[in-house]
Amino acid sequence: MKKGAGMKKCIRVCVLFAALVSAMSCGGGRAKEDGTASRPAIAKPRAGSGAKATIGFSIATDTFVTERWNKDLQIFSGAARELGADVIVQLSAGGTKEQIAQINYLLDQKIDVLVVIAHDTEMIAGAVTRVKESGIPVIAYDRMIQGVPIDAYISFDNREVGRLFGRALTEAVPQGRYLIVNGSVRDNNSYEVNSGLMEILEPRIQAGAVQVVEELWLEEWSFDEALEKIGRVLERTTDIDAISCGNDQIAAAAIQLLSERRMAGKVAVVGQDADLINCQRVVEGTQLMTVYKPIGTLASRAARLAMAILEKSAFPYDVLSENKSNTKIPSYIEFPLAVGKDNMDETIIRDGFHSAEDVYRNVMQEGKK
Repeated sequence: MKKGAGMKKCIRVCVLFAALVSAMSCGGGRAKEDGTASRPAIAKPRAGSGAKATIGFSIATDTFVTERWNKDLQIFSGAARELGADVIVQLSAGGTKEQIAQINYLLDQKIDVLVVIAHDTEMIAGAVTRVKESGIPVIAYDRMIQGVPIDAYISFDNREVGRLFGRALTEAVPQGRYLIVNGSVRDNNSYEVNSGLMEILEPRIQAGAVQVVEELWLEEWSFDEALEKIGRVLERTTDIDAISCGNDQIAAAAIQLLSERRMAGKVAVVGQDADLINCQRVVEGTQLMTVYKPIGTLASRAARLAMAILEKSAFPYDVLSENKSNTKIPSYIEFPLAVGKDNMDETIIRDGFHSAEDVYRNVMQEGKK
């Protein structure tokens, strides 16, 4: 998935999508955590008396155009609108340098709260510190920002993602040769997923049942980088029984390479994010499992969290987390689900994440032949 030249520039998008605008009311209320309605006034928005609250959303990653991030942004922005806030989104595929420029731009827009999906969870610290010094609350979304006492962190249980990888693989391949392809070294989530995976694999490695052929780390969450690095391994050896992939883009690269060698479906492959093409591959049998993360729950909860912080309303956290700032960060954690061929209908399709028609398209076409 190569980046177009135009995507390298920082694009300002006010994410009040037409479909969401037509579907949502303009009410300024806030939903309580228990789902009941409550409509306290917004506390002194920076934009001036009587103005709507403004949430800045910064995302800079090589994969921001994937369906995962599109879903997050649409759901978050729609939920924030229903709660009475405007959202200014800064999108970029330019990495940390452009994300810092994004954040400075958002500061100039007099935002009331900043939500950040960090490209580099440590290098972004200086820019986030400036935001905090300006009196603006900061929420780390999906990826914990390191070294700054931010106001909140909201994500999925990434260690559990790794455990789900390990359980699925060891059930399908209790004995065999494993290739581990981790996500971006710039993202703390990669290390959390790896830790959860190794919790499951380590006893089997020690017992000699599982052999790790090689363990790879990527610079970015990149299909192209994964294609290159996994390809090098397969050039050396095709004696591999299972591949743990940091996400579904990486899994897609692995499956493409396996298909070229007529090995797709013979090697157990797992990933996360429930991208449509990967769900199709699960039901087709070329991907063993994908981890489904109910993004609607996460993104809408993040919007409520942002408004609660602005209103100084109670919003109880799930756990307190470390982030190298000598401060415990209130953290809001949702739980992922392993999805294979047997439970696709009662998870992905039931929730409307993808339609049955889309997920089973290739299977149905094959059946008509």
